[in-house]
Amino acid sequence: MDLAAFPSPRTPDPMEAPPLRWGVMGPGWIAAQFTESLQTYTRQEVVAVGSRALPRAQEFADTYGVRTAVGSYEELAALDDVDIVYVATPHPAHLEHAILSLESGKHVVVEKPIGLSASQAREIAAVAERTGLYCAEALWTMFLPKWDVVRQVVEDGALGTITSVHSEYGEAFPEGHRVFDPALAGGPLLDLGIYPLAFITSILGPHESVAALGQQDPHGVNGQLGATMTHAGGTLSVLSTTLHGLLANQVTIVGTEGVLTVEPQHHSPGPLTLRRPDRTLTYDEPRGNQASGLHFQAAEAARRIAAGETRTPLWTLDHSIVALEASDEIRRQIGDDLTAAGLHE
Repeated sequence: MDLAAFPSPRTPDPMEAPPLRWGVMGPGWIAAQFTESLQTYTRQEVVAVGSRALPRAQEFADTYGVRTAVGSYEELAALDDVDIVYVATPHPAHLEHAILSLESGKHVVVEKPIGLSASQAREIAAVAERTGLYCAEALWTMFLPKWDVVRQVVEDGALGTITSVHSEYGEAFPEGHRVFDPALAGGPLLDLGIYPLAFITSILGPHESVAALGQQDPHGVNGQLGATMTHAGGTLSVLSTTLHGLLANQVTIVGTEGVLTVEPQHHSPGPLTLRRPDRTLTYDEPRGNQASGLHFQAAEAARRIAAGETRTPLWTLDHSIVALEASDEIRRQIGDDLTAAGLHE
């Protein structure tokens, strides 16, 4: 396909999504970004927040004008005026709190990773199927307008035959950050590496083989790793992730007729570049952060629920499972055993 210009994103206006009443489960940093994004860019209503410590919930409620604060997750899930729960508790609690919300009759969006393993993601998916409620992983990048442009470029054949995908994600974290805590499933893979895994598997599909190496951090978690995977059709992917510093944090999709780069920061709103032998095309999108992008996944949930649907095609639970299957195999090969830290996989 000869592409003269980037296609426009097909993402509907988030402000037009029908409003739902959201309960926030876990008033941490990402929940604050999520709430700010919803309040700024959508008609969604954050009506309740729950924490195991009522003062924390009340402080969050006071800061963001949320009318109800409760001192337990069970209370939040039981509230009659909550339509959907955003699970933003620590990683090891996602399984328990997603199921709690679904069993309480609430739709749910679960912060990434949806579970510590593919097995946990399958368990959540099974409960969502049984209850007939909306459930999605909050892998927010897959809902951004720029990722819809990526989908169109790939699906329309503008790159020719895809041969490989390359991605990395590295950041530096302050001492005492939860990412260094083995009991909270620390390390880069589930916090950062889940993005490259999502990008790669959404384009190339499930892994067929994996070769991974990792190195331990002094805090007792994996500190950095690299992996090469093969996929169907003779395709290849390469990923790396680290807690030790900022990497380029981009995605490079290589095809026989062109190369598409998701420019840094790949997971946030921002530009794309398509390089072909005869031209270079640029998709311009203002660079942003979580507060300017997390609302797209909420608007998508609201549209699907209003239409009587329980899934989104933009990032399905099957997609989540495939990405975590690759994560599971990488962890196995680098010796990152979550059960050694007392965690249930």
